Amino acid sequence: MQCVILAAGEGSRMRPLTTSRPKVMLPLAGKPSLEHLIRNVKEAGISDIIIVVGYREEAIRDYFGDGSGFGVSIKYVVQRKQLGTADALRTAEPFVTDTFLMLNGDMVITVDDLQKICETKAPVMAVSTTSHPQDFGVVTLNGDKIASLEEKSLEPKSNIINAGAYLFGTEIFDILKKVSPSSRGEYELTDALMDYIAENRLSAHQLSLWMDVGYPWDMLTANEHILQSLEDRRLGVIEENVVIRGNIYLGKGAVIKSGTYIEGPVIIGENTTVGPNAYLRPGTTVGKNCHIGHAVEIKNSIIFDGTKVPHYNYIGDSVIGSGCNFGAGTKIANLRHDHGIVKVSGVSTGRKKFGAVIGDNVLFGINCSVNTGSSIGSGCKIAPNTLVTGKLDNDTVVK
Repeated sequence: MQCVILAAGEGSRMRPLTTSRPKVMLPLAGKPSLEHLIRNVKEAGISDIIIVVGYREEAIRDYFGDGSGFGVSIKYVVQRKQLGTADALRTAEPFVTDTFLMLNGDMVITVDDLQKICETKAPVMAVSTTSHPQDFGVVTLNGDKIASLEEKSLEPKSNIINAGAYLFGTEIFDILKKVSPSSRGEYELTDALMDYIAENRLSAHQLSLWMDVGYPWDMLTANEHILQSLEDRRLGVIEENVVIRGNIYLGKGAVIKSGTYIEGPVIIGENTTVGPNAYLRPGTTVGKNCHIGHAVEIKNSIIFDGTKVPHYNYIGDSVIGSGCNFGAGTKIANLRHDHGIVKVSGVSTGRKKFGAVIGDNVLFGINCSVNTGSSIGSGCKIAPNTLVTGKLDNDTVVK
């Protein structure tokens, strides 16, 4: 069996983190989210993978190559313009030879669910339940079949949603040729499924686990989940007087300096230095070539490669891009005084604790304060003693 993975989109809701990379290359537990998906597909017994690429495709090609380093064979096809999921799938037709699994590239799905989908007769749609079905394609069921499908309804008929994983036969490509552009000007895969639904042929598979990683704060939830199964592995150097509680992954060339206290699960990437006297709390993932320095506390955050947090800093429940530098004393708040749900640019995170989303190559002067729910674009430069609140566009200079 083959697997087609859709990975052509930018992920506009992930901005500014997708300024320099496609959404599927955003890191979860120290690896691009697409790598977790590919490894699960392989474990489910599928090694022939077709990836539909587009936005900043070179990042995906350079990282995965022909797939041999991951024990799979990868072919790439290009969706030049992001004209919808049906259009993306059509680009893969020349390489698909039989029944195939189709996955959205940003999804989190278990090996067990992948295997069970593949054991069901095509066509199959994976479904899940959610507390906010109005944001997704809503389905109703007739036994184990999909009875109806409606995209982003203001009055959802159920809390069951299309989860973005399918099993198709090659006949789907003939159906795709008949799909017309939607009101958004895109060719929607869901439109192609209406024939199957009308014929009561589209089976439903209820996922045991489903996570929507649509916004930066959703990365924290997914990261927390993956870290639950983190195996303790220490490949770097740990100096004397370091206290470690719980499991950690310490990459090659990494150093944890004296006086540091770590509560796992925590990931510390290759060639990263932590300490002296730093405090890393559960759920934290620090990338490669980072510096987490003296009297720095980091809680439940994702820090991309090459970022420096060197002196007297606090970062809580935040997602920080690559190549950033935090001036001494700069801190990120992660809790409102009224303990209300934090919003970012007017969008609810659903979390009482959330700090900030910070893009790549952001430079902070000393003693800056970043308010809860802030979004700071890539390339911003923030002057010393600045209070940052709300949204800053890419390359903003605050003097």
